[in-house]
Amino acid sequence: MAPTLFDHEPKPGDLIEIFRGMYQHWAIYIGGNEVVHLIPPNEGSGPLDLLMFLDSNTAEVRRQKLWEVVGTNSYHINNLLDDECEPRDHHIIVREACRMVGQELPYSVASRNCEHFVTELRYGKPESRQVRTAQAAAVVGGVAVAGVALAVLGAALFSGLTKDDKKNRNF
Repeated sequence: MAPTLFDHEPKPGDLIEIFRGMYQHWAIYIGGNEVVHLIPPNEGSGPLDLLMFLDSNTAEVRRQKLWEVVGTNSYHINNLLDDECEPRDHHIIVREACRMVGQELPYSVASRNCEHFVTELRYGKPESRQVRTAQAAAVVGGVAVAGVALAVLGAALFSGLTKDDKKNRNF
């Protein structure tokens, strides 16, 4: 038996999470060591891949060998919503994924990325935990910045009031 690329052999319809440094790329396993995934037209330029994702408003659905997509990155099976959603039948997932190969689709990092693509195929609803996490971090960061700004403003006002109070006492 040939060696596999996984600790556990993926099954058709499984989501494959590929770690690419600052972001994760997602694909759907269709069997025969092949995946279907959504990528910008010029993907494959190495460190510039993230910029291509951010700059592109369309992406292409491709069918490729898993090792071609993964390259030297690490990856694993991650059916992330199985506890919340009933996965669709694997035959339907694979059939729909294969029917989409070659299509150019609208792309948005926030609302139509590769994770949305595969979760919609598996669960019938697009979702991206990666985007939710980034949005939550942005909100927390925004709240922290607002908190610091309020503290500085408060300190400035308090300092001004204290100076005015000292002036009034000296008269």
